[in-house]
Amino acid sequence: MSASSETPSTLNVITYNCLGLKYISRFRKERLAEIGRRLAIQSPVPEIVGLQECWTQEDYESIREQTKHILRYGKFYFSGIFGGGLAVLSKWPIEESHMFRYPLNGRPTAFFRGDWFVGKGVACARIRFGQRPGDVVEVFCTHLHAPYESEPNDSYVCHRTAQAWEIAKLMRGAAERGHLVLGLGDFNMVSFSLAHQLIIAHAPVQDAWRVLHPDSSLGPATSEIERRRGRDIPTAIYNLTENGAASDGVFNTWRWPKEQQKRLFKGERIVIDSATPDPHAKRLDYIFVGNGVHTGASCGPKWHVHNIRVGMTERHPTIGCSLSDHFSIEATLSRSLGPSNVTENEARTDRSGAGPNRSQQDAVALDLAIYDIILSMIEKYARRERRQRRFRLANFGLSIIVAIGCFTAIWWSPRPFVSFLLILLSTLGFGAGVLDGLIGGLFIGSELRALKEFEWEIRNAKDLAVAKATESNDQEVAIKDESSARS
Repeated sequence: MSASSETPSTLNVITYNCLGLKYISRFRKERLAEIGRRLAIQSPVPEIVGLQECWTQEDYESIREQTKHILRYGKFYFSGIFGGGLAVLSKWPIEESHMFRYPLNGRPTAFFRGDWFVGKGVACARIRFGQRPGDVVEVFCTHLHAPYESEPNDSYVCHRTAQAWEIAKLMRGAAERGHLVLGLGDFNMVSFSLAHQLIIAHAPVQDAWRVLHPDSSLGPATSEIERRRGRDIPTAIYNLTENGAASDGVFNTWRWPKEQQKRLFKGERIVIDSATPDPHAKRLDYIFVGNGVHTGASCGPKWHVHNIRVGMTERHPTIGCSLSDHFSIEATLSRSLGPSNVTENEARTDRSGAGPNRSQQDAVALDLAIYDIILSMIEKYARRERRQRRFRLANFGLSIIVAIGCFTAIWWSPRPFVSFLLILLSTLGFGAGVLDGLIGGLFIGSELRALKEFEWEIRNAKDLAVAKATESNDQEVAIKDESSARS
């Protein structure tokens, strides 16, 4: 076979958050087994799949067993204490793989949320789909820190923004190696949030959904940014087909009220009208696509977003629930060998800067004010962490004093039960103090250093952007002066 015939002309990609939390997610085994079955009969046949919240290797193996006839290769990624929940499946061999853990990744004190304990990061896989040197796709599958409040009041927005910056750097590096880039995952962000803008500006990739749906919503209908657009509340079907809202929609049974879920699990058939208003649905799941940065004008093939949709909307055949609290995002990319193979629609998309085929040199410029917003956010969070460190270290010192005082008081204790209470108080207090000391002295110290790195990189990016803007303005002035002199 020739090299050109070995290289596929299309590429079918899926990203899916499976809701596979061990001991917590209801009907986990049944749902993830059904997810594997659906992937196995999917049309068009998936060739690269990125999974999130696939927490147990048992569930991963179940999916692998059912899809191995179409997705022969796969990698389950290990991270943190409980695992990162990430997996990549592929039709083609995975040449290289590694797990990149985010430097800023939640707090151990928020054990009830678990983001820190699972060691969130980026599952990186280098996949060769052809014999030519450039026939490589680098896949970056991730699950950014969950939002627990609305921005800008979300206390974890700094973590999520820093994580977006890290994955943008990874995707930029892959593009500079001349490879096709795929960023897949539950990014826990809405369009044009800080995290979204950083990715678009600092990685030569585009949001695949907005390539074909540039007028799609920027958030749920209840959000301020959508209310300012003055649009009617979208219907459930419009959110799926036009807005790409794979999360929090009325079609998803895991977002129904508890009473409605109980009726469903008892066997009642509940149908949601597609015209039902859907004010809370939003897009958190993304496929980012980018071609490699090449030096020649027509060096290497270009990949274009041919089609994209929300999938996996069908319910479990026996339980009746949705397969996850998210739906999947499924895209088909098409390959062209040169400008002559690009459709007029794709050419218009590329010229407008909306397509995924821009080079790094043509990257979307980030508003300089955004850098200042991020720097202000970093400083605000750093102040919070410094206060936390002082409080926790002070508590550690106090626990030592209390423990010494309790042990001293035992000598003058009039009764045995008083001695017991003093020992219990000193033990519990000292244990809590040591824990606070470890968090304040080790974890927060590490987090503050990660914040300093993030701050430096943002300041450096801002300085480069200012220098570039100044240079561009100087060139424009010079051209105008030269034109005036000639006239």
